[in-house]
Amino acid sequence: MGFFELLDKGLILREGTDVRWLFAGYLLCAVVAYLLGSVNTAVIVSKLVYKQDVRDLGSKNAGMTNMFRVFGKKAGILTLIGDSLKSFLSVFIAALIVGRIYGGPAIAGFFCVTGHVFPLYYGFRGGKGVLVSAITILFINPIVFLAVMGVFALMFFATHYVSLASITAAALYPLINSAYSKWIVDVVFSLGMAVFVIIMHKDNIRRLMDGNETKTYLGKKK
Repeated sequence: MGFFELLDKGLILREGTDVRWLFAGYLLCAVVAYLLGSVNTAVIVSKLVYKQDVRDLGSKNAGMTNMFRVFGKKAGILTLIGDSLKSFLSVFIAALIVGRIYGGPAIAGFFCVTGHVFPLYYGFRGGKGVLVSAITILFINPIVFLAVMGVFALMFFATHYVSLASITAAALYPLINSAYSKWIVDVVFSLGMAVFVIIMHKDNIRRLMDGNETKTYLGKKK
């Protein structure tokens, strides 16, 4: 079996495999991804490098955007690298265990985001999961990622609301993903990831409805 075929079919799931082994594989994907997702880069970098907890500063969100806002470009880039690495490892390990075509990486993606938002090692206080979700989608299916990012970009440049762009992209992700995936596990967990991201933006939704959400402009505002 070639390497890419191994990633597609995994080590556990085979034709005629006992369903108990299949669920054991799914469970292993979930546990490994959650533990990896709980390694919150923003918290680690802010404490080790800047001797402060980013969750006490700015928006109090342990994610890349708040790291950029509070500590600057270097901190944001380090957070991006760390979150990308844990997302990649979650998806890659899951692909080896169960396989891409059987939805293992989708389960891993959902639980990696869960770990990022509710990190086991940091009092279950993490980020909103937007960056980790996007990176996970990229590693699962680059075509779906490009389509979702296209939705994000269109909404952002039309409204200049990062939160509204994130919510819209998350809402359309399961629909876009269903066009490329025939495995029900993949579709179901993509829906779960979308709901998760939207729920984490409940405060932003409230501010959008009240007209108090902050707009973001790339470059000088006209």
